[in-house]
Amino acid sequence: MASQWQNFQRNLGAWRGSFTNVDAHGRELECSASLLTLSSADEGRAVHFRLRRSASGDPVAAPSQDTAQEYRTLGKQVVFFDNGSFSKGSLQIAPATRFGAEYGFISGDRRHRLVQLFADDGTFSSLVLIREFRDGSGATERPPLSLEQLGGRWQGQAATIEADWPEPTLVDASIAVDQPDAASLRLETRLGPESTVVVARPVADAAGPWYSADGLSGDAASDAGQAGRLLLLPDGGLSLAPLQISHRQGFRVEAGWLESPHRWQRLIRRYGPRGEWLSSTHLLARRI
Repeated sequence: MASQWQNFQRNLGAWRGSFTNVDAHGRELECSASLLTLSSADEGRAVHFRLRRSASGDPVAAPSQDTAQEYRTLGKQVVFFDNGSFSKGSLQIAPATRFGAEYGFISGDRRHRLVQLFADDGTFSSLVLIREFRDGSGATERPPLSLEQLGGRWQGQAATIEADWPEPTLVDASIAVDQPDAASLRLETRLGPESTVVVARPVADAAGPWYSADGLSGDAASDAGQAGRLLLLPDGGLSLAPLQISHRQGFRVEAGWLESPHRWQRLIRRYGPRGEWLSSTHLLARRI
């Protein structure tokens, strides 16, 4: 099984794309063009990171932000999986402190990333949607996600890395997505013996493709009944998160990417009843 460092290196290359701010209701705000370069150095023992962003949205304009960094090790706050997809976030939720979680999906010449942001009072506040294409590849963007695209049965495998055990645990996974009516969704996910169910309903007068989500159940008793928000995003993206988080209650946050009509990736981060990070899961499923 590949190491975290080897999985990280599956992201090497030059990636052109954009950073789009999205409000809590799914409305797209300002957008900036980006060029992210990850290059190997010192015979593979280091990775050079450089991110250039242009606030004008023009990919050939002079960058308004230019950030560089060298990586030789990876901290516990980020977890990479076998295909190069990753999840990153705080290790401990603290009171009066902003919380964020980042998810990165990769498939061939495409990367789809999402950042979920919570205000210092724990309320879900906004997203950053990052769409990236390997420079010179001609890769294209996926259509905006819809309920109809998710409907049906999915099957695959889930890998989970625990906070106290860095080797992934693999289990069979299945997903059933049904529509109780034309505008709602019931999402049942089985990871080995565990099962979670989310029911999402449209919000009246919503300006964007967002849904109230409830009926959470599964790995933590505190998940039961927790109110959340499901957002369907451009480029086949999905965000699922509680409306409110606390360092005194367990919760989970999730992002997904429909990389093709028949292949769905999901990343889940779980936190315990004292706000501590418990585990990260990567689920790769194919439509049956």
